[in-house]
Amino acid sequence: MSSIFVDTIRKIGGILGTDIRVKTTSVYESENSTGTTQNLVQSLTKAWVNHDQATVNDSFNVGSVTDNGTGDSGHNFTNNMANIHYVGSGMGVHDGGSYSTFMSYDHDDPFTTAQATVNQQLVDQNLHDAEPVNTMYAGDLA
Repeated sequence: MSSIFVDTIRKIGGILGTDIRVKTTSVYESENSTGTTQNLVQSLTKAWVNHDQATVNDSFNVGSVTDNGTGDSGHNFTNNMANIHYVGSGMGVHDGGSYSTFMSYDHDDPFTTAQATVNQQLVDQNLHDAEPVNTMYAGDLA
């Protein structure tokens, strides 16, 4: 097998900033010495958001946040997930860091392909508004 060593890859006729497409079958070789390969596209975070109630501070693939009440928010995806079996993980802080919250799945409002509704809770399981809430999602996009 041959190797190509380059500093930059550009689309033919492309200019700086032109996209290079990576197919869903693309793999990368892991950093361990065994040469294990991983699927590049499947390994990516598909969405993330940092928000205070309904105010989005920064995000990727989350177009807006719905404030459903204290400690209850809906993350509305820009590009839908392929199915409802994706994974979300998150945490938050409040009152200048006086306590931390964890994100939990809202079983009363299950994930859809277009939105994930999550709760921010303390260890006592009471809902609290965190500022900010930080959440990311992994799974397959539609």
